[in-house]
Amino acid sequence: MSRLTIIKLVHTLVWLFFNVVIFYLFYAVVTGKIDKWVWICLSLIALETVILVLFKMMCPLTVMARKYSDSTKDNFDIYLPVWLARYNKLIYTVIVAIIIIILFFKLIPT
Repeated sequence: MSRLTIIKLVHTLVWLFFNVVIFYLFYAVVTGKIDKWVWICLSLIALETVILVLFKMMCPLTVMARKYSDSTKDNFDIYLPVWLARYNKLIYTVIVAIIIIILFFKLIPT
């Protein structure tokens, strides 16, 4: 197995993990089950955000994969369709922002 293939596999698994985190967060916030896992999920997303900012809005795995490929495709470093790899950050930023807005309103005492 090539190094690029290993990076793509790990990157895809990390992406899947964050999908579970985000969709659990959505479920918990919509149903009002705001528990310690909500705060753990938000912390993981915050950590991911800090890492992306430190790496100039690129995943460190993308930076690593670049050493093994000169492809210009948006999905050269992950097993996702091109359109999803291209708009991944935008899509998930909007979803997380909506979740945070809902959470904010759920936390306001009535």
